Amino acid sequence: MDWLQTLFTDTNSIAHIVLLYAFVIAVGVLLGKIKFFGVSLGVTFVLFTGIICGHFGFTGNVHILNFIQDFGLILFVFCIGLQVGPSFFTSFKKGGISMNIVSTGVVILNIVVALALYYVLRGRVELPMMVGVLCGAVTNTPGLGAANEALTQIDYDGPEIAMGYACAYPLGVLGIIGSIILVRYICRVNLKKEEQVIEQQEAANPHLTPITMHLEVRNESLQGKTLLQIKQFVAREFVISRILQEGHVSVPSKDTIFHIGDQLFVVCAQEDAEAIIAFIGPKINVDWEKQDLPMVSRRILVTRTEMNGKALGELHFRTMHGVNVTRINRSGMDIFASQNFRLQVGDRVMVVGPQDAVDRVAYIMGNQLKRLDTPNIVTIFVGIFIGIIFGSLPFSISGIPTPVKLGLAGGPLIVAILIGRFGYKVKLVTYTTMSANLMLREIGIALFLASVGIKAGESFVQTVVEGDGLLYVGCGFLITVIPLLVMGIFGRLHYKMNYFTLMGLMSGSYTDPPALAYSNQTANNNAPAVSYSTVYPLTMFLRIITAQLLILFLA
Repeated sequence: MDWLQTLFTDTNSIAHIVLLYAFVIAVGVLLGKIKFFGVSLGVTFVLFTGIICGHFGFTGNVHILNFIQDFGLILFVFCIGLQVGPSFFTSFKKGGISMNIVSTGVVILNIVVALALYYVLRGRVELPMMVGVLCGAVTNTPGLGAANEALTQIDYDGPEIAMGYACAYPLGVLGIIGSIILVRYICRVNLKKEEQVIEQQEAANPHLTPITMHLEVRNESLQGKTLLQIKQFVAREFVISRILQEGHVSVPSKDTIFHIGDQLFVVCAQEDAEAIIAFIGPKINVDWEKQDLPMVSRRILVTRTEMNGKALGELHFRTMHGVNVTRINRSGMDIFASQNFRLQVGDRVMVVGPQDAVDRVAYIMGNQLKRLDTPNIVTIFVGIFIGIIFGSLPFSISGIPTPVKLGLAGGPLIVAILIGRFGYKVKLVTYTTMSANLMLREIGIALFLASVGIKAGESFVQTVVEGDGLLYVGCGFLITVIPLLVMGIFGRLHYKMNYFTLMGLMSGSYTDPPALAYSNQTANNNAPAVSYSTVYPLTMFLRIITAQLLILFLA
């Protein structure tokens, strides 16, 4: 039975290390599904399982553990960057500015409270450990990874800061949900009134939601005018996918001449519908099946990399192929097909025209689902390669003895955000299915948490249970609750934010899925999810960067 003993005790054996990681991650994920008071800790339980295994002596070669930890972190933050990249810059538009101001205030107050506790306690909790408590209190694992990576730059040899993270995390999750509930009672929120306000806002804010209409030309000033002239007169974006003239149905071009009585199939943004009806003519009912030239409407999947980043106006679908593009579906949302809209691999394009013309356009765009099943790993590893180089560039700041680096977390994160947003300009296809992105992220974060837990387990009991564990819990609770209450009330009173929007914002400012799940269950609308996704990109970026800067500037 020597082989069995070697398998479980030889810390330099690859088989032993793989077996250890498999056990820690499998058990941790299973335990993470258990709900306490309706809340589960998810993949974070991998950390606790790793701590237990490390405590009982199940560990591995420290160099291998460090490699797996850093590689898991890189994989996780890069996939996060790819996910948030497309919406990172657009989140600062219109209402997103006020939401991001509040969430940034939460991040800053978290740091202020953590530093205040550090100085009030007169260094009883070391600054690196306080940063670990901060990351746990705001339930942000990438921040913990960034702080850990920054500690290696300053040759830190103290206790694992993951122990502070582990103490603060569970109460952090409950503290977020408790703060959301407390803001409701402090501000005396009436949920029914808030629902009515949301419904009114959605009705009055159609954005680019596409709408289809059947119209008849009644405006005498349009007699004898071409489609191009009419568009210039209206000064609104719209598409006429079909026109019925003298009993014949066709796809109009920019040179098609209009006459009184022509019947049109119009697609436009919902906010432009009334203006277009007033200018062209009233709505009618049309039987488009009675036509001499069969027309079809079809969703075509963009899978050719050549289409990535191209504007619809550049492709001249109407003049070259005799079809009209009326709307695009991206990430489950229908968007009106304006001429400046840029396609991305994975978009579903609604095309209207003769069968043979639609087939030609389908061939041009690709329309091959199998292509999307294959992940674009070239983009992932090119991005990681550039991100590591970028994160390793040292730059000096006055007052700091050592050069500052963005590190293995900050570098890949920033590069991934830029690739996710602008990758098409350098012919990089950034599309991955949501399941593929989640798979890579979960593997990365599980490897990171398992590594940190296994390394921290050896001294966890002595440092936390017999030491300042309860102090870490108390500090973490204050770091969690105080900023949320202050900025939550500020957002409600100053910006007059809807409570359901505020719920998602508060959850997103801590990038906390359990809090979002609670918010979604409370609301009968998608307002929490919208505000969560609006503040998530900037918040995630700030959490990762500030965790590093706290270590590099103050440790």
